[in-house]
Amino acid sequence: MPHEVDEADAARIARFRPASGMETPRFSGIPSFMRLPVRDPAAAEGVEIGLVGIPFDGATTNRPGACLGPRAVREASTHTRAVNHSTGVAPYALAACADLGDVPVNPIDAAETCRRIEAFHAALRSQGIVPLSVGGDHLVSYPVLRALGAGRPLGLVHIDAHSDTDDSQYGGTRLTHGTPFRRAVEDGVLDPRRMVQIGIRGSLDSADERDWALAQGIRIVTLEEAVGRGLPETVAEARAVVGEGPAYLSFDIDALDPAYAPGTGTPEPGGFTTREALYLVRSLRGLDLVGADLVEVSPPLDAAGITALAGGTLLFEILCLLAEAVAARRGADRSSAD
Repeated sequence: MPHEVDEADAARIARFRPASGMETPRFSGIPSFMRLPVRDPAAAEGVEIGLVGIPFDGATTNRPGACLGPRAVREASTHTRAVNHSTGVAPYALAACADLGDVPVNPIDAAETCRRIEAFHAALRSQGIVPLSVGGDHLVSYPVLRALGAGRPLGLVHIDAHSDTDDSQYGGTRLTHGTPFRRAVEDGVLDPRRMVQIGIRGSLDSADERDWALAQGIRIVTLEEAVGRGLPETVAEARAVVGEGPAYLSFDIDALDPAYAPGTGTPEPGGFTTREALYLVRSLRGLDLVGADLVEVSPPLDAAGITALAGGTLLFEILCLLAEAVAARRGADRSSAD
């Protein structure tokens, strides 16, 4: 899927190229996502894709530590290079990318943190910046979706071990990492008929979590079904469900088997391999993605940094998808203007 970039866009985009590992070692300097330039989100003129940390785990219900995820994924992501070896996509030649720092979360107040995340991402949307956010626990997806889906419900590809459609947890708490997509559907920022959840497995807190999701029209592809049907068929259906409208991608690192991602709050045995996860993400090329996130990396629970490494690698793959989507929309806008 080649994309044309005219000379003016190419010159602007070139200002945001990451530091090259051929010029300075990737282990040197202050780490940023992908070694990209760091910009103040309030003065991010020219940026098309903003990588954002959301260091919050105050809504986790099991093992904490995901508040440190953005820092670890930043460090791990510095190993990535400029061109995707599998797809040939060169994201930094397609779109102007920058590290926009972290959302200023309130670590002890989930509701206030949600307000801050939503405001931060609404400001990015107003500037035409596509966010690629790194959590943090999975609650952080909810306020991001509120910002991006306001006025136009989004489709969703959700890769995870858990459906995250509980109504409440712990005596009525409605803002936890097990409730974000239920809240987003209720708020009208997600279209449940254009939602697909892939890799769901493990025990449930209650049958309502699954029953409610199915009743809304959400397509749940369990891990067992994905393995039984095969990943190509699974992805083909996911693409059909989401369709051609604007969509969001949310990847919970616990979609991976704990052998490949032990550093997460709620590990579930029997998950995807890292190779399968890479295939899933790469197969989503061409969707009209307006944002994405990677969540639930918990460095204190990690072993030899392999979870952060998987997170940083998947983040690059997701960035490639977003860069192609940005370039496609830019080309479409230019054509319509002509």
